[in-house]
Amino acid sequence: MPLYEHIFMARQDVTSQQVEAMVDQYKGVIEQNGGTVEKTEMWGVKSLAYRIKKNRKAHFTMFNINAPAPALAEMERQMSISEDILRFMTIRVEELETEPSVMMQKRDRDERKDRERRERDTGFDGNEGEEA
Repeated sequence: MPLYEHIFMARQDVTSQQVEAMVDQYKGVIEQNGGTVEKTEMWGVKSLAYRIKKNRKAHFTMFNINAPAPALAEMERQMSISEDILRFMTIRVEELETEPSVMMQKRDRDERKDRERRERDTGFDGNEGEEA
């Protein structure tokens, strides 16, 4: 079966729980039509480069999909009907990435930098009872 990377953006005023429900719904569509979702990454709320349907931010989610083309077409059809989905894009790939995507690696790196900055500013390294 063909392999795909699929990314969709949901409106910023949708809650995280609603985004998770959408993820489950679209996974179900793929699985009902004979495919599988190998990996799901929720990248969180990100700023958009320009307004899309009056939104400045959106919830980003990525799927790695192993499915026949009709399964993907049905999922995309349902996404195009949904008012909560701003945009989506599907790309056919030769192989699926098993490691975290660049966006997830960036998030980890940013969180590590923030933690180091806080430790440096407060002089606290996280070890209770010891000074830095």
